[in-house]
Amino acid sequence: MSQSLAEAAGDTKRGLALSHRQILVILSGLLLGMFLAALDQTIVSTAMRTIADKLDGQTAQAWVTTAYLITSTVSTPLYGKLSDMYGRKPFYLFAIGIFIAGSLLSGIAGDIYTLAAFRAVQGIGAGGLMSLAFAIVGDIVPPRERGRYQAYFMAVFGTSSVLGPVIGGILAGQNTILGFDGWRWIFLVNVPVGIAALTVVARVLNLPHTRRNSRVDYVGAALLALGVVPLLTVAEQGNDWGWGSGRSIGLITLGVVATVAFVFWERHMGEDAILSLRLFKNSVFSVTSVMNFLVGMVMFGGIAAIPLYLQIVRGYSPTAAGFLSLPLMLGIMGASFLSGQVMSRTGRYKVFPIVGAAFLMIGLVLCSTLTPDVAIIVPMAYLAVFGIGLGLSMQTLIVSVQNAVPARDMGVSTSSAQFFRTMGGTFGTAIFLSVLFNSVAGNIKDRFTDATHTEPQALGQAVAHLSKSQRDLLAGSGGGSSSLNDTSFITRLPDVLKNIFLHGFNDSMTTVFILAAAVAIPLIVLGFFVKEIPLRTTNGLSAQQADADATVAPAAIH
Repeated sequence: MSQSLAEAAGDTKRGLALSHRQILVILSGLLLGMFLAALDQTIVSTAMRTIADKLDGQTAQAWVTTAYLITSTVSTPLYGKLSDMYGRKPFYLFAIGIFIAGSLLSGIAGDIYTLAAFRAVQGIGAGGLMSLAFAIVGDIVPPRERGRYQAYFMAVFGTSSVLGPVIGGILAGQNTILGFDGWRWIFLVNVPVGIAALTVVARVLNLPHTRRNSRVDYVGAALLALGVVPLLTVAEQGNDWGWGSGRSIGLITLGVVATVAFVFWERHMGEDAILSLRLFKNSVFSVTSVMNFLVGMVMFGGIAAIPLYLQIVRGYSPTAAGFLSLPLMLGIMGASFLSGQVMSRTGRYKVFPIVGAAFLMIGLVLCSTLTPDVAIIVPMAYLAVFGIGLGLSMQTLIVSVQNAVPARDMGVSTSSAQFFRTMGGTFGTAIFLSVLFNSVAGNIKDRFTDATHTEPQALGQAVAHLSKSQRDLLAGSGGGSSSLNDTSFITRLPDVLKNIFLHGFNDSMTTVFILAAAVAIPLIVLGFFVKEIPLRTTNGLSAQQADADATVAPAAIH
């Protein structure tokens, strides 16, 4: 089979397309790689509290997530640029290999700080798994047909969002499995899947590549890291440090200064830049970059709040919450498949990000109406609406930017889309969760005040059994907010108090959903400014070859 694919790759270089079967064989390896990264994001977050307990590191657990996020975000544009220069396959294999190594090391970590360091190694690999997968699809599939194939990727993303909490809850709940702590298998399970992906990609991803002579922008890479790392760190840690603290302000200043320096340096580097500023002269690239940032904010903000509603307000376990999120996956898969089919048949795509953003806004507005006692089928239906919005938005934005830029920039344009979406997701999650946990104490106090007028006797008897920090929380004292670090006590409260806490949390989540819905409004507006360019009917490799031939022809004449 590898021989036939190699021959097909040669045909592609001459302008002939791969067959549907050959594309699916290559996709099998790409999907395994993407599944690794997508599943890891949800499976770890579900089990993080258990992991921190086992490693005696509750106060430092945020660094495990922060380290992974920083390295995956910073490495994403580097993969795009370097793969444009030297080819996709070696860097995709490197990404899978380093992800496997990071997973194995994370599975044997002995303390929370070592785990954070090994998660950073994992993140280096994760940065290339998604962005390079989409870039490779751009190489082998024409934009006109790309939507229906990228629906497979959306299906993987949706599946991982549901399976992650389920698998994470099951593994973390086991004391030992085959002689290892149950939580360690959250990382070790990546090893066999990664080896399978490595084997498949090594055998089937045999595509031609013309090496581009270009300098490696080491200074630009360093400035990018220096700009992004402080900002991401503050986004993740600012709520604990205080947004106005000296540490936060110092890092924000450093990040802004480094980002400005990065822009000036990239202008100086021209075509050799990690992120060529030439691309921003393309209106489709510039508009969709902003849209990807906003989609990331809305997507990750919503996805972060929804499990909290299911687990805290409704009292479901992480495993059960994962199953209840199934409509989200079905919405993503269904909308991705439908939009892909329409794009293939009509060549039109501009309407999908607009309609998708509208569905995102509607889904979030609907979620803002949820209460602790509404029938569970209601939030499941709202999740389906939210999922439809994601399915219509995510893949279409990538296809539009890949279709609008020169084929030789396929890697850097695709990785940039992923970069801006990740950045938006990071800041969206930080902002929305900060709003949630900063407002919940006040909302609980307000609910308590209302209850003192309606149920004073039952309330007085129940409050007498609370701890001091929990009483402080009801009174609106800042000293009680530490009680929210572990919300499991709510399930043990008398009904009169439980309702106060649950409605207080629900009020804060309502605010988060409304804010996220507000972010979707400019997303809808920007969708109208995306210039709809007719989708190419040739794949990226053929387009690159045509560009090269067009460049060589004038030289031959002279």
